[in-house]
Amino acid sequence: MKIEDVRAKAYSMPLTSPSYPRGPYRFFNREFFVITYRTDPAALAKVVPEPLKVVDPIVKYEFIRMPDSTGFGDYTETGQVIPVEFNGVKGGYVHSMYLDDEAPTAGGRELWGFPKKIAKPKLQVESDTLVGSLHYGSVLCTSATMGYKYEALDLDALHKSLLAPNWMLKIIPHVDGSARVLELVEYYLEDLVVKEAWTGPAALGLFPHALCTVAQLPVLEVISAAHFRTDLTLGLGKVVYDYLKD
Repeated sequence: MKIEDVRAKAYSMPLTSPSYPRGPYRFFNREFFVITYRTDPAALAKVVPEPLKVVDPIVKYEFIRMPDSTGFGDYTETGQVIPVEFNGVKGGYVHSMYLDDEAPTAGGRELWGFPKKIAKPKLQVESDTLVGSLHYGSVLCTSATMGYKYEALDLDALHKSLLAPNWMLKIIPHVDGSARVLELVEYYLEDLVVKEAWTGPAALGLFPHALCTVAQLPVLEVISAAHFRTDLTLGLGKVVYDYLKD
């Protein structure tokens, strides 16, 4: 294969059989279960990188069920998003993500810098209860429950909140192990359609694990819960801060 052919073909690894196709990445009937909880401010200070600023000691624990996504297929994801502020603009810092599909794990890490690890999240309805769980191997790390469709939420208000920016830390090492890429990446949800949204009584348990560290941001108080379905496009990101240059 000639050098110009390598340059033309290369966008993901492996070169001749990429782990995921080129975007855009559209999601249909993307289902969210989000529990907002209060946590320890000192714990947040240890994990949120400058120049992001913590607004309140709040964390959003999310389960996302993606049954139909272009390029990435059918999978489930879970993790923590921390409300923050950057240059006076409020949004969310994606702190942790665990999922059960290799293609979006590779694509999420390589393209945007999503902090993804392979695990076993589940989101399902059991009788009158929405149930989310995360196992890392055989070990239970998260248990989340909510009363199923107890009360409707304002679709317009939820739609507006989902259009806020999100940030994450993209880290790609050099061949000597040092950081070659170390950037703060910003992205948005695009072409968003909110189909339904509900709330209800909720509970969240996070359990210690050496490698699945969701419990490092402990649950002090559950504030609210939301369950909603959407169609959306995951917008590609842009670099807003380069730690190796700025």
